[in-house]
Amino acid sequence: MKPLTKEEKLLFLKNTVRNIPDFPIPGIQFKDVTPLFNKKESLSTLTDVLLEEYTNKGITKVVGIESRGFIMGPIMALELGAGFVPIRKPGKLPAEVFEEEYEKEYGTDKIQIHKDALSKDDIVLIHDDLLATGGTMFAAYNLVKKMGVKNIYVNFIIELEDLKGRALFPKDVDIKALIQFSV
Repeated sequence: MKPLTKEEKLLFLKNTVRNIPDFPIPGIQFKDVTPLFNKKESLSTLTDVLLEEYTNKGITKVVGIESRGFIMGPIMALELGAGFVPIRKPGKLPAEVFEEEYEKEYGTDKIQIHKDALSKDDIVLIHDDLLATGGTMFAAYNLVKKMGVKNIYVNFIIELEDLKGRALFPKDVDIKALIQFSV
């Protein structure tokens, strides 16, 4: 059997994402990534496509955002020969932290990273499952940037293009999303 092209792999992944109407509230079409993880074929394909982009970038740390960034983040870190660093909600990390507050649709929230998790020599890939309005990832980007690392890449499995989350980031930030959906 002939190997799938990148476009065929992406179509397979897009068709594997489950749409959940009216979740978590009426009117929202939730894009559920969990079917991408529960079968070896989709998890392997997702891993291959994610790694294609970053294999030769010198990544030393993969930063995953709580909680779905904790699924593919460690897998990518292992395959890239890098370490994994979690970004968590307040009160979850035991050592000294840096914190970033960000706006949500209804109020504000905060995320944290250990102060000793990254160094100026690190090349960082920040990963999460979904780019919607971009607030959480932009806060994560700001945390990592403040730590003075060499370079930052930003990665998502899914992007909801109509919500324009990319607009928060400076134009020179390397942002990649595998799959795009309209809302």
